[in-house]
Order: sequence, then C-alpha cells, then structure tokens
Amino acid sequence: MDIFALILLIVGALNWGLVGLFQFDVIAAIFGGSAAIVSRVLYVAVALAGIWALTFFGKLMRRRDERVSEQ
Repeated sequence: MDIFALILLIVGALNWGLVGLFQFDVIAAIFGGSAAIVSRVLYVAVALAGIWALTFFGKLMRRRDERVSEQ
C-alpha cells in the first residue's frame, strides 16, 4: 500500500507542477477534462494517498527511535 500511495503522490505532484508551470493538467487532458469521472476519481485517489502518507511520519519516527535505542 505504501508503494502505491507513493506512486500516486508522485503522479499528483508532477501533475500539479505542470499545472503551476504551464497551466496544463495532464490528468484532465488524458481523461477528458477535470470534471470527467475518471479524472475526479484519480484526484480523490491522490488525496487519499496523501492522507495515507501521513502515516509515514510515524513509521520514520519509530525507526529513528529504534536506531537511537540500539546505540
């Protein structure tokens, strides 16, 4: 699940970068506009991946704490 979330976040970040730099929404261009159902589903999937990615902070902190306690 983590890898899938990261892939969606990368796609979303690249899409937003293109929107910001060139006003070009790749997702909308591919799937028929930003109001198209497939585009909206992908936008929601990217948002959910971002929420899922919040759990990465907890995982990183636990790993850091484990390394500190080993030393």
